[in-house]
Amino acid sequence: MTAAARSTPFLAIDTQILDRNIKRMAAQAADTGLVLRPHVKTHKSIEIARRQLAAGAVGITVATIGEAEVFVGAGIDDVFIAYPLWVDAPRAARLRELSRTARVRIGADSATGVSQAAQQLTGSGIEVVLEVDSGHHRSGTAPGDVAEVALAAHRHGMTVAGVFTFPGHSYAPENRATAAAQEGEALLSAANRLRDTGVNPTVISGGATPSAGFTVTEVLTEIRPGVYVFGDAQQWELGSCRKEDIALIAYGTVVSHAGGRVVLDTGSKILGPDRAAFSTGHGRLLDHPEARIVHLSEHHAVADMAGARLPGLGDVLRVVPNHVCSAVNLVDELVVLDGASVTTWPVDARGRNS
Repeated sequence: MTAAARSTPFLAIDTQILDRNIKRMAAQAADTGLVLRPHVKTHKSIEIARRQLAAGAVGITVATIGEAEVFVGAGIDDVFIAYPLWVDAPRAARLRELSRTARVRIGADSATGVSQAAQQLTGSGIEVVLEVDSGHHRSGTAPGDVAEVALAAHRHGMTVAGVFTFPGHSYAPENRATAAAQEGEALLSAANRLRDTGVNPTVISGGATPSAGFTVTEVLTEIRPGVYVFGDAQQWELGSCRKEDIALIAYGTVVSHAGGRVVLDTGSKILGPDRAAFSTGHGRLLDHPEARIVHLSEHHAVADMAGARLPGLGDVLRVVPNHVCSAVNLVDELVVLDGASVTTWPVDARGRNS
């Protein structure tokens, strides 16, 4: 069966582009002396994580304990949960089980949070990495306050491995380099505050896909990009990937010409609903770069073809989701295009949100 013979909508991966993206980021990290620890919440796929590790990644980053359980269960033995977990007794039991077969590090961004984690995880060998805010203003402590959090960890016998941040404000036009510079400044300040308390940070971690090319390599020890494996419409508009780097596509059928526009069956339940403030639409058409998805509902995507001839009813078009992480989490499997071969990979960690 070819991809075109499948019922739409579905998400498909081009493995040649995927592998090229994986190797490019691995080479970039190696060339700059950084450790690569990709964030696998983007793809939630054991197969893709294995390809990243084979290309040189030292381990993986996840957002949840559930994601960690899937990948550690598949034999991946070095995982960082880059999230300020509140470690209650049930979560502690799950983390302890993970630490039996893998090196596990978790995030924290407050003295209260790290004290709670330390008390629950005594003797487990699990380390903590302290999150600092480098300008995204989501989670993370101020760089100058990191010593207080580190001292709370030490009082309860928990090892602090270092500091991390997420430069999420790099998801804005013309802000990629600025966000990377602020990331470097925040991490350097936080690392120095740790050194003042007698902690030598072995982990100084950052790097989102948009900022990865601007990383302050003199400060960081590792980067954790995720979206680079696939690319998406956001990255395309930001300039952090090219059209030729888009490895994951939604295939959709033209079902209507109502209103003189193209209506596809790739609604928000396949593309995801995300639309950043800078995005020029709800998604893009790979083969019609000027076109935009201008209206999105659950099972309808309305495309403005920007004056181009309308594709025919029944035609199958290739749609680039705005935010590929959200799109992947909506499907059970990914169609895999490997030359003439068409297979599927499961989305192994789909829905593992706790």
